[in-house]
Amino acid sequence: MSALRRKLGDEYQVVSTSASGAGLPPPRSAPRGKRQRFVDKNGRCNVQHGNLGGETSRYLSDLFTTLVDLKWRWNLFIFILTYTVAWLFMASMWWVIAYMRGDLNKAHDDSYTPCVANVYNFPSAFLFFIETEATIGYGYRYITDKCPEGIILFLFQSILGSIVDAFLIGCMFIKMSQPKKRAETLMFSEHAAISMRDGKLTLMFRVGNLRNSHMVSAQIRCKLLKSRQTPEGEFLPLDQLELDVGFSTGADQLFLVSPLTICHVIDSKSPFYDLSQRSMHTEQFEIVVILEGIVETTGMTCQARTSYTEDEVLWGHRFFPVISLEEGFFKVDYSQFHATFEVPTPPYSVKEQEEMLLMSSPLIPPAVSNSKERNNSVECLDGLDEVGSKLPSKLQKITGRDDFPKKLLRMSSTTSEKAYSMGDLPMKLQRISSVPGNSEEKLGSKTTKMMSDPMSQSVAELPPKLQKLSGGGGRMEGNLPPKLRKMNSDRFT
Repeated sequence: MSALRRKLGDEYQVVSTSASGAGLPPPRSAPRGKRQRFVDKNGRCNVQHGNLGGETSRYLSDLFTTLVDLKWRWNLFIFILTYTVAWLFMASMWWVIAYMRGDLNKAHDDSYTPCVANVYNFPSAFLFFIETEATIGYGYRYITDKCPEGIILFLFQSILGSIVDAFLIGCMFIKMSQPKKRAETLMFSEHAAISMRDGKLTLMFRVGNLRNSHMVSAQIRCKLLKSRQTPEGEFLPLDQLELDVGFSTGADQLFLVSPLTICHVIDSKSPFYDLSQRSMHTEQFEIVVILEGIVETTGMTCQARTSYTEDEVLWGHRFFPVISLEEGFFKVDYSQFHATFEVPTPPYSVKEQEEMLLMSSPLIPPAVSNSKERNNSVECLDGLDEVGSKLPSKLQKITGRDDFPKKLLRMSSTTSEKAYSMGDLPMKLQRISSVPGNSEEKLGSKTTKMMSDPMSQSVAELPPKLQKLSGGGGRMEGNLPPKLRKMNSDRFT
């Protein structure tokens, strides 16, 4: 534990893990009942179709897919039943031919040629069919050239046997090579976590590949299933919303060699914009995760699914690191795949954080508004200039010289500069300037007087010798040597 705290810091607290290394969530204050999930943790969808009526015939129109989708016990039962019925039917056909020709009652001597040699009863007819169907050919039973109906039945048996073999063996092969089994070696974390990452509140979960063979073009998607009611009053029990896990940046395209942490940034566009730690106790939602990719060994498309309910989302947690550098390779410790630890996370939603930040932000300074007004005045004068250039020549002469808009621009800029400078003056000067009848010279003199007061106070605080040199608050040029006075006079002229 001490080594772990040195690695992660003292402010982090590791969640207790089970024997398998899976992180357990902190105990809830009010445990809920078992939620009905839309998608199980193993990816199976809890949906049953009922009251199909006459639509059940559609399953027979796609019989091959129907057989592939059946469970293994039903597939094996249909496989054995189909071959058993086909074999018994064809053996009965050979027995009927032998019975109709009288091959079963007559003694087989050298002068008699039966339809099938050495077929005396039903077992012998069944053995002949098996030898023909399996192309064993022991050489004891065979078709003679005196039986045209046997030749026709043999051709029918060969065609029918090939169709049954292709259908059932193909069905079993597709069933065994289905990529669903490949999805079982793709792992998802048992819990999802919400914490800060790169300064943003982020929903995270982990995915890993247990095999050395890669998933080509692996892509991950997330759906949020949540009930809601539209403004028109329509109730949607399982409304599906998309959770962005990097579609805009390409982060949803995974290079799934080692376990990856999939992130969904919670912002104003996220469905979790209003979600906080307090509201998670009352919310009901389910996050469905879909991972798709091409199996490298077979080239077939594989899909793995899982889901997280609101009870399986841990607020203020982060996943434990599982990759370490060894001598010449990177080692993945899957015993810590599900483990999480607590990190400091604000309990507020992103919406509440933005509102608090907006309330605590300072007001806009007047200089910005003055600059905006100045820009607006310049734009207006530009428009006046354009209008003046479009006037007739007589009106242009009446308005004055061609530089009339430029004069307005100088006057407006001077006025705006004065207004801008007035905003920076002290309150006393602003009141004096606002009194009617005060000219700019009076304002300038009062300003100069006020600016000179601190100078006089600072000179009064000097030692007596320096006050004599300064001449009672004036410049010290009178007591300077002639050379320095000449240099100063030359510099100021």
